[in-house]
Amino acid sequence: MARAIWSGVLTFGLVTLPVQLFTATEDHTVHFRQLQRGTSDRVRYKRVNERTGEEVAYDDIVKGYDLGGGDHVLVDPDELDEIAPGKSQVVEITGFVDLEQVEPVYFDRTYYLAPKGEEYAKIYDVLRSALDQENKTGIASFVMRGKQHLVALRAQEDVLVLHTLHWADEVRDPHEELPVLPEGSKATSRELDTARRLIDALSVDWNPEDYHDTYEERVRELVDAKAKGRHIVSEEAPPEPTNVISLMDLLQRSVEQSRGSREQPSAERGTPKRLPAGGKGEGKQQKRRGKKGAEAPSPARSGGPVERLEQLSKDELYEQATQRGIAGRSKMNKDQLIEALGKAAS
Repeated sequence: MARAIWSGVLTFGLVTLPVQLFTATEDHTVHFRQLQRGTSDRVRYKRVNERTGEEVAYDDIVKGYDLGGGDHVLVDPDELDEIAPGKSQVVEITGFVDLEQVEPVYFDRTYYLAPKGEEYAKIYDVLRSALDQENKTGIASFVMRGKQHLVALRAQEDVLVLHTLHWADEVRDPHEELPVLPEGSKATSRELDTARRLIDALSVDWNPEDYHDTYEERVRELVDAKAKGRHIVSEEAPPEPTNVISLMDLLQRSVEQSRGSREQPSAERGTPKRLPAGGKGEGKQQKRRGKKGAEAPSPARSGGPVERLEQLSKDELYEQATQRGIAGRSKMNKDQLIEALGKAAS
């Protein structure tokens, strides 16, 4: 069971609710140690005095604000603790806003908020249910780990979720930071209408379990292959950027292709081809349809196995090979994957 990283009280109006904060996510990134090339010696970092080159103990380090010209204002960590706002460990909700009003760019990290004991469960559920029914998020601030955070509190099924937010002056203005932005819409009504139809055709229900980190899988396979002395085949290069001249043609073909894949009888429906416009959502929807009824057949089983497999990208072929547990798939090129999947389907 997870351990609380912060505890205090949540207040809204005259109501006070003792709560605990828990990390909502975890990192699954493959972590590497740093070694000196040609050896198995680990590389470590030390805190050193840049003038003397001698190592400095952590307790002997203070913070210095650079005034320029080699002058610094020295600040001790204890002095920062003394001026920290909100030392009473209170998350005070100062207002409620519509959930859609908080732009995604402001969201930072996500935590679960839990009542500190069974006796506070009813108060907790009253707030959670009210937020859910009103589709509101509570805006508050509190101090954690020596830093004041702006936060948004919202309802999720059975739990309150707390998001730390970036302060307004931490969010960059895209018009000042980005080198190129369109100055007004230059798209024709026909292009926009076709693009909207494509978006509608590729619309799916959000199911996070349909998505997984394929890059991390490849990293782990690379490590495993190198440990066994095998070779990993490089991925295909990304597709070429769409030319503005061919935009309308590609949009229209994408709509027709997505419609065609949806109109296929369920017995003939398989994983769709990669769309020129880069839509993977339809493939996810096909997968979900397979879950609701009979298992969605793979391309290798739906009429002309080799011909259908040749229409898939290497990524899609590799995913099929992974699902079928084909040995040695990580070092196969596209033709070898097609051959192996064809044999597996026969």
